[in-house]
Amino acid sequence: MAPLRRAAVLLILAGILMLVLSPAEGAAASVEGGELRTKHSDGGYSYNSTLSHILVEYASAVYTSDLTSLLTWTCPRCEGHTKGFEMIEIIVDVERCLQAFVGVAPDPRSIIIAFRGTQEHSASNWIEDLFWKQLDVTYPGMPDAMVHHGFYSAYYNTTVRHEILKSVKWAWKTYGKLPINVVGHSMGGALASFCALDLSVKYGSDEVQLITFGQPRIGNPAFAAYFNDQVPRTTRVTHENDIVPHLPPYFSYLGEWTYHHFAREVWLHETIVGNVVTKNETVCDCSGEDSTCSRSVYGRSVADHLEYYGVSLHADSRGTCQFVLGPSNSAYGDIRQVDGTIILSRYPQEQHSVDSI
Repeated sequence: MAPLRRAAVLLILAGILMLVLSPAEGAAASVEGGELRTKHSDGGYSYNSTLSHILVEYASAVYTSDLTSLLTWTCPRCEGHTKGFEMIEIIVDVERCLQAFVGVAPDPRSIIIAFRGTQEHSASNWIEDLFWKQLDVTYPGMPDAMVHHGFYSAYYNTTVRHEILKSVKWAWKTYGKLPINVVGHSMGGALASFCALDLSVKYGSDEVQLITFGQPRIGNPAFAAYFNDQVPRTTRVTHENDIVPHLPPYFSYLGEWTYHHFAREVWLHETIVGNVVTKNETVCDCSGEDSTCSRSVYGRSVADHLEYYGVSLHADSRGTCQFVLGPSNSAYGDIRQVDGTIILSRYPQEQHSVDSI
């Protein structure tokens, strides 16, 4: 890009940031003295802080590029609250730089599906691209619900979906009808959202819970409303001035032609009074676009995007989609390559169509 053109683009981005990411007027604190407080009650929604602190560790672990240590759950990020996790399958789409895994956790006893976000070194480029993503795909079965094709296709039109559905079926057959927790950070949060919606429509919302960290908007208001109905057990965590939840931009005056978050946001932020720093976990209203939560700040920080609940959420390798596959994997389970996707499983493969799963 020529210097003058790049400068013009940067000026446009800065203008959009000032217009779109500026604090909403009339913002008010909803947590005092470190006490968690729900500002708006609605339909029995309950934020589980303990569960969120546990599941963020899975959202961190899925960034591990050493597939041997991830498969055997011996990676440096595979300790703490996730100890005892049993991996079922890892799916790595090398071309699209996507990674996900499915396994069974001892506490809470459930199936865990985790999606990785964008590599740290490319986060800035990815964030810049979020400004220009258009609502260009109608979600199947919902004529007014629009999403971006990149987010939609990354889950529905890749090997990832088929393998996840197959692993869920195998887990239920092997471990019993366990509930499902779907997690993801950043772009991984967008994929996790589509996965949770897919599973809820297929198996019922009582079986599925979604918790994402720093995810972008993925659809318009009609899609957000549909998502709220289908996946009511959803927590969308945001952190301080994390820029990504502010993108793609939200313009209320565009009606159904703007991006719109689904509920329920929980905003992690600090308040400082004198020498006292209070860590707050604010449970926001059911609109998805609560102007007193993360929308009350500018949202320009990449650093706040890479850490949630004190846990690092970024790749452990600075190489472009660099994955390490050690020789010990061949003795552990099945390794396949399908359409450029590496699949590591601990169970014999069976052929299923997606419709039969």
